[in-house]
Amino acid sequence: MNDSSAASTAESPVPGLHDDLVRHLQHLQVERRLAARTLTMYTQAFHRLQHFAGVAAVALREVQPHHVRRWAGQLHAQGLAPGSIAIELSAWRGFYRWLGRDGFVLQNPVAGVRAPKAAKPLPKALSVDQAVALAAFEAPPPARAHGAAIAARDQCLTELLYGCGLRVAELVSLDAQPGAHAVGWVDIADATAHVLGKGRKRRSVPVGAAALQALQAWLALRDQLAAADEPALLVGQRGARLTTNQARLSLKQRAQQAGLPTHVHPHMLRHSFATHLLQSSGDLRAVQELLGHANISATQVYTKLDFGHLSKVYDAAHPRAKKQGPA
Repeated sequence: MNDSSAASTAESPVPGLHDDLVRHLQHLQVERRLAARTLTMYTQAFHRLQHFAGVAAVALREVQPHHVRRWAGQLHAQGLAPGSIAIELSAWRGFYRWLGRDGFVLQNPVAGVRAPKAAKPLPKALSVDQAVALAAFEAPPPARAHGAAIAARDQCLTELLYGCGLRVAELVSLDAQPGAHAVGWVDIADATAHVLGKGRKRRSVPVGAAALQALQAWLALRDQLAAADEPALLVGQRGARLTTNQARLSLKQRAQQAGLPTHVHPHMLRHSFATHLLQSSGDLRAVQELLGHANISATQVYTKLDFGHLSKVYDAAHPRAKKQGPA
């Protein structure tokens, strides 16, 4: 090493760390006033930088971009999270920017190096057994006015979310009847839901027999809740269109009553619809169309979920696509 990378650090306030790194830490502490926790993380990052440079037998001031890329890859291979690697690279980048201000390096070797992207968390989905149990659950009518109508509405809500893979905003936007001003509606005769999705893109989704049955049961009682001039398919106790928050709360309460061991929200049923259907059919493009994804990459996340065991539980493209026979 030719810039005294192995220079003595006996008097250094950070034992074992190169003088350049120590002076930079002092700059961060005194002039930049970084928090103690940040300084601790940066100190650890600089120890790793010095270690990598020592193993590669390269002076700190002579580190090149290919060195940094290789070291970032090694950190990733060692199991360091992408977010932690980003912090590491940020510390190194600041160090070389600081050296460059005083002319000690001609280029910042970390300038063009980025941490690996953090993996997106896989969407949570119910198992088939859980989803079917939730959809088929006959909740006792609430002990308040029009309790039977509320129970029928929540059954319909659940079946449409899971049976059609709708977003909650798409669900509550449905009208009871098609019309010039209707954003979306369900054509019972054609067993099709017509919805307006993200980007104001329209799509049509098949409605399974179980969802149709629940829909008809709700429509028979809807007038008990709906205001006379309310076009919405799903309404609250005051007769107006159900809000997304009301839909979430109704589903949460229904899942608790059904004894599901996890918090259930509308988007979880959309995830369940996608994973169960994809596992059974294997048709990624079809699932993309049903979900209304503009880009297939948004649908591909469901291929990473391990639901291999589900194929033994059901034999149709979707577990609620067929009428359930008598018990």
